[in-house]
Amino acid sequence: MIELKKETERVILVGVCLPGQEDIDASLEELSELAKTAGAVTVGKVVQSRDQVHPGTYVGKGKIDEIKSLLWELDATGIICDDELSPAQMKNLQDELDAKVMDRTLVILDIFAARASTSEGKIQVELAQLKYRQTRLAGFGTAMSRLGGGIGTRGPGEKKLEMDRRLIKKRIALLNRELKSVKQHREVTREKRAKSRIPVAAIVGYTNAGKSTLLNALTGADILAEDKLFATLDPTTRSLKLPSSQEILLTDTVGFIRKLPHHLIDAFKSTLEEAKYADMILHVVDASNPQADEQMFTVYETLQGLKVQDKPIITVFNKQDRLEGIPVIRDFKADYTVSISAKTKAGLGDLLETIEALLRQQKVYIEEVYPYSEAGKIQLIRKYGELLEENYTEEGIQVTAYVPADIYPQIVVNR
Repeated sequence: MIELKKETERVILVGVCLPGQEDIDASLEELSELAKTAGAVTVGKVVQSRDQVHPGTYVGKGKIDEIKSLLWELDATGIICDDELSPAQMKNLQDELDAKVMDRTLVILDIFAARASTSEGKIQVELAQLKYRQTRLAGFGTAMSRLGGGIGTRGPGEKKLEMDRRLIKKRIALLNRELKSVKQHREVTREKRAKSRIPVAAIVGYTNAGKSTLLNALTGADILAEDKLFATLDPTTRSLKLPSSQEILLTDTVGFIRKLPHHLIDAFKSTLEEAKYADMILHVVDASNPQADEQMFTVYETLQGLKVQDKPIITVFNKQDRLEGIPVIRDFKADYTVSISAKTKAGLGDLLETIEALLRQQKVYIEEVYPYSEAGKIQLIRKYGELLEENYTEEGIQVTAYVPADIYPQIVVNR
């Protein structure tokens, strides 16, 4: 009996350090984690300092010769470049190296293809992959024999790689129609939430910051939470009862990452827009990560690209259990900051109090005495507001509460 064993891809990471760029090591470390998540093993790293990326081959001729030697010495099966390659760069590198050439975008798309579980997620991933490959059909023919398996072949598959542009355009049009239908369904769901007047908080953050772990800790949801990049792909919404008995909806979103492929941003726009329609943003930060500042910048940059602006922000500095000392991290864009450990549930009480404080800012404070004939109005306060105190007196029911501004006209006492 012949035993078939899946061969693990052995890759060399290749990066270009441009003037003023100091985080190339951190970027390659992250690329190594992406490769690991996709199922490859990093066996070497090559960095070239240049004034600009080589337009034809990404790196210069000397580095190409060095990579050739390393491929042979380290028994590597291919390389992964830290930036998105143009079709010409990818073809030229494949011709020069006679090995599998991948870029950061291809690896991220491959991880998304492996993680997509809902029909919407699968549509979004296939759409992003087809848009990426549409411009790369020319010259892929000679490389097809080397693309037999591994990273970059999941999702639509090899058959779709061989489609001509006309068929790909047709498929993209079909997927866009399906995605439009899904988007309409999502908008209907949002409208229902708006009518229910239940506040919505979108949980955003860099990939692997602990967003899903936080949602699980707060709501008891059983969402997959792994110490991997992009463990969560499909957005999840769960209801949370605050200490004041108010209800709030928490929506987990896909993690952000530096150099996030624009194909993905376009395809996942309807999903990422959950943050746009939320009442507040919970920005989860991995406080134990040395690159926390840069990761926060990436998140805000992505939110700005999605036109998510003027939303109240609570920055949640997570993974405090991993810290030996207290790091000095500031978030000048946040309205509030809280330090927690979603894993050990330390600091969650402070987070809930902060959410309630932010909700109160968006409400009207009232002190009123309701005649017993108008007691029904208190039910509206209980349903949509925060009832702080309720006393029964001879004159009526004495109430202290916070209520949404749009509900206030309905609970005014008739004098």
